[in-house]
Amino acid sequence: MKSPVHRCRDVEHGRGQGGAGTNCLQAEQRIPISKDVITSSSASAMWFIRDACGIICAVITWLLVFYAEFVVLFVMLLPSKNLTYSIVNGTLFNTLAFLALASHLRAMCTDPVSGTCLVLGSLGAVPKGNATKEYIESLQLKPGQVVYKCPKCCSIKPDRAHHCSVCKRCIRKMDHHCPWVNNCVGENNQKYFVLFTMYIALISLHALVMVVFHFLNCFEDDWTKCSSFSPPATVILLILLCFEGLLFLIFTSVMFGTQVHSICTDETGIEQLKKEERRWAKKTKWMNMRAVFGHPFSLLWFSPFSTPDHGKAETYQYVV
Repeated sequence: MKSPVHRCRDVEHGRGQGGAGTNCLQAEQRIPISKDVITSSSASAMWFIRDACGIICAVITWLLVFYAEFVVLFVMLLPSKNLTYSIVNGTLFNTLAFLALASHLRAMCTDPVSGTCLVLGSLGAVPKGNATKEYIESLQLKPGQVVYKCPKCCSIKPDRAHHCSVCKRCIRKMDHHCPWVNNCVGENNQKYFVLFTMYIALISLHALVMVVFHFLNCFEDDWTKCSSFSPPATVILLILLCFEGLLFLIFTSVMFGTQVHSICTDETGIEQLKKEERRWAKKTKWMNMRAVFGHPFSLLWFSPFSTPDHGKAETYQYVV
């Protein structure tokens, strides 16, 4: 007796004709895949994208934060006569800057996919080249069931996944690829990206407020006593910081707002752009927030060092 043939086709090619062998398919039925079937190939490995543009943007991000640190400390706070003012603002600014850089590092070096295994929170990118005829047959699918396959990375494609041309992988719940963190923003690192935009916006606002106070104090006092640098150099450094702070305050505030909106609606940026039909269960905004930041709510939501605890979150089903 012949074994049943499972139909498949390439999802990137739309609803075209079915292919043979390992060509990929659109789903007709959703079934849960055993955790033993698709496992992470890089769970213990450090995630880093070798993209020249992304690496340059990430380095620039750190250099801009270090420049702000330099101006805030050596131009405004250390020369200040008010010790309490310097200590309070220095501690606050450095704490926020440290959290921003830590969030950036976690967003950059965290595998954006937690979805190659069914259990939420397990790490691993979608394995390349696993959508072979032999592998699909080993899944022991029922007759009539179909398989999503990405023709670009030749991998079995989870539901709500999109292929990233920079990461060269399929990323589940991919929002976008951000060169500033040299990584895709996906379901497993979205928390760190949101924290990164929030802390950058906060230090930008804090720096702008300190620049305004510094200018007001210097206009009332002798400029030579306001900074250890010459007045022209002080003005140039403060103007550059003001421009940097204003630019990144606007940019990161907008990004923060769009990310929070995306989380609350449980719809990624790509899904909104492509106006994809919603095929997943609708949940409350609070449930969606907890799905990203962890269960239950605590101060750990604001820590880039805390991996989200999803508790008894619903396991994902993959389209096969």
